[in-house]
Amino acid sequence: MTRSSTSGQRQLEMLQWPQLQRAAAQPGSTVVWPFGAFEQHGPQLPLGTDALFADRLLDQVLAALPTALPIWRLPVQSLGFSPEHQSFPGTLSLPAELLIAQITCIGAQLADAGFQRLVLFNAHGGQIALLQVAARQLRASRPELAVLPCFLWSGPKGIGELLPEPERSQGLHAGLAETSLMLQLVPELVGPERPIDGVLPEPPPAGWSLEGSVPEAWLTADLSSSGVVGDSRGANQGLGAALEQRLVEGWCGLFTALLGSSWPPGPANRP
Repeated sequence: MTRSSTSGQRQLEMLQWPQLQRAAAQPGSTVVWPFGAFEQHGPQLPLGTDALFADRLLDQVLAALPTALPIWRLPVQSLGFSPEHQSFPGTLSLPAELLIAQITCIGAQLADAGFQRLVLFNAHGGQIALLQVAARQLRASRPELAVLPCFLWSGPKGIGELLPEPERSQGLHAGLAETSLMLQLVPELVGPERPIDGVLPEPPPAGWSLEGSVPEAWLTADLSSSGVVGDSRGANQGLGAALEQRLVEGWCGLFTALLGSSWPPGPANRP
């Protein structure tokens, strides 16, 4: 899948510096930085699954937005924070401190250029909290720059209703959703295996869970021998197409609303 001419115009690296300067000076100027990871995704999905999702879906979203909206993107950050998967070959994980320093450094330079918002568009669930920490640290050092750490799968509405239980709540990695979406986006990268793995032998104590309001810092090897945490057996391109549509439409709506507002509140908006 190649980038459309419209989405290509949104890429900061394709601008000359005077163009970038004019872009940053527009009211509400926003940069989106897609984040993925380089980690095992079971025997059927590529190591760059999360990065590919963030990159491809963001391009679709930006191509669908009105060209007048002041929003641009950075190249995808394909190496992330993945210590939970390091017992599997192929996983490459950055130290938390390095990723935080990178975000703080690049964010400060974007603020210096005059951009007003930075959206961290993340597709790897294992670094949600880390990007939230990095965003808060960046904001504290550069209060003029709004920083919004987002997760690809939790922004748009209606994603969960496409997935049956227990996969909706327990399919944490390389299961039904991710395998189906990859079958839709790049089917030639999907291998023939369809594992079901990582199923808990017994439920956690009442109120506790692997992820949720009272989570546990699980490692993939605790749960799975294949790297899959979930059930990929029913994965299909039709489900992938439905997931793609809701993700793209959902993020189009979210970015349109953001760019039509003065959100989030900053020093200039305080009474």
